[in-house]
Amino acid sequence: MPSLCRDCLAAFETGARCPECRSPRVVSHPELFDLSIAHMDCDAFYASVEKRDDPSLADKPVIVGGGRRGVVSTACYIARIRGVHSAMPMFQALRLCPDAVVIRPRGDHYAAVSRQIRALMDELTPAIEPLSLDEAFLDLTGTERLHHAPPAVMLARLVRRMEEELGLSGSIGLSHNKFLAKIASDLDKPRGFSVIGRAETQAFLADKPVGLIWGVGAVTRAALDKAGIRTISDLLRWEQADLIARFGDMGLRLWHLARGRDARRVSADQPMKSISNEITLPEDTADPDILDGHLWRLSEKVADRAKARATAGRVVTLKLKRADHTGLSRRQSLPDSTQSADRIYRLTRAMFDRVAGEGPFRLIGVGISELGPETGADATGDLLDPHAERRRAAERATDRIRARFGKDAIFRGRAMR
Repeated sequence: MPSLCRDCLAAFETGARCPECRSPRVVSHPELFDLSIAHMDCDAFYASVEKRDDPSLADKPVIVGGGRRGVVSTACYIARIRGVHSAMPMFQALRLCPDAVVIRPRGDHYAAVSRQIRALMDELTPAIEPLSLDEAFLDLTGTERLHHAPPAVMLARLVRRMEEELGLSGSIGLSHNKFLAKIASDLDKPRGFSVIGRAETQAFLADKPVGLIWGVGAVTRAALDKAGIRTISDLLRWEQADLIARFGDMGLRLWHLARGRDARRVSADQPMKSISNEITLPEDTADPDILDGHLWRLSEKVADRAKARATAGRVVTLKLKRADHTGLSRRQSLPDSTQSADRIYRLTRAMFDRVAGEGPFRLIGVGISELGPETGADATGDLLDPHAERRRAAERATDRIRARFGKDAIFRGRAMR
């Protein structure tokens, strides 16, 4: 059976250890060197970056996320053993792991590290479809002649370089389509390399719960459970027409995926649809001054990300969550696109003023959507606000000062609220 040492990259026939370096980190599979669709997922990415940057955290449980009222963004594997997981409320995570080191997310830093990982991927193939900062699909079909090695070897080399050059680990899933590759990458974390071949697809899927299917969340699981569908084998007993009649387009998707069929191509650089930022507040509040300060900081963060990506949005959105967890949102379409913090802030502040009486609030968020190139952004003047252009000029000057002297070189008094 074809085998590969993930440490020295030697290829050989089946064995418990690599005959070259004696490493036990061996992956073996009949189709190992015939498959070319992969999913790479970094291991506890945010927490791993923090541990890499601060070696004193190496043996400590680390949680990256908001304050006690926020949620967990990422937990290291030490914290995960205690039951902590992503999206868990912070108070619950700290109850499970009271000795955890909690670190506020550093989005810009994680994005910079993500670009370093992406640069390593770019050396393998142009067919890369990022799903987030820490995971992506790769299609290495036809690259063997270029690299003089099959895709499996190049993928093992990728994660080895990530560890050696960036100090971060990742897990690889290798298969014949995206659906199965993503499942495979989660089978042996951390530092995993798992393969699902064509010949074993049906047998592998048969006894798995329907929740394994990407996109089947709690609501869909409940609907499937009501129909007596709990495993993928249960799905296989349904005719395609019956699934479509019961679940619509989702029924057709489920019929195909239950059989391991996924015709989606790895699509390079899917366009970003929106840019947003939100914060869960330390305490429920209806104080307009406190909320105004958050609105400005969130607007500035959204504007900074838009400028960094040379993009702008034609729709501005305000998101709020009340103390009882019910949410509300407001949006406003613009005649031209914007990437101006001042303009985003003033629009969201006007929307907030119309709903301020519905507080207190526990979460507030700002976003822009319908993104496009920054060319022509904020070109339309406001006849009712003669000082708008002066403020935008000041914002551009602020951007230049920060680019030269650092992000904290200048800030507005409003941001101190």
